[in-house]
Amino acid sequence: MIRRSGEMEVEYRKRMKGGEGTVKVTHLLKKDDFKARVRLCAHLSVPVKGSIGFHEHPDEDEVFIITNGEGILYDGKKESPVSVGDAILTGDGEGHSLTNAGNTGLELFAFITKY
Repeated sequence: MIRRSGEMEVEYRKRMKGGEGTVKVTHLLKKDDFKARVRLCAHLSVPVKGSIGFHEHPDEDEVFIITNGEGILYDGKKESPVSVGDAILTGDGEGHSLTNAGNTGLELFAFITKY
């Protein structure tokens, strides 16, 4: 299966999960495209000074792979800088937020799988 870029659904989420700004979500593949229990397979663009608010992942795992920019990841206990090439795994009921800490858009791939 190939999903061409012009065929991908794009949505704009204002104050995503209680964060700041508007996050562009490009759905690379939809959950119904998978036989596995996938909830999200997307590219996210977080604007300068934007963020994805703190949220938890009960009964699922989420992977972020940073492809552009710099951010601050908060895991409920501490803040950690993240940048291009970093991979972040959150799951098993844990939570996270992500803030764009740079002067350019923060871009990442996000994958959520269900247990």
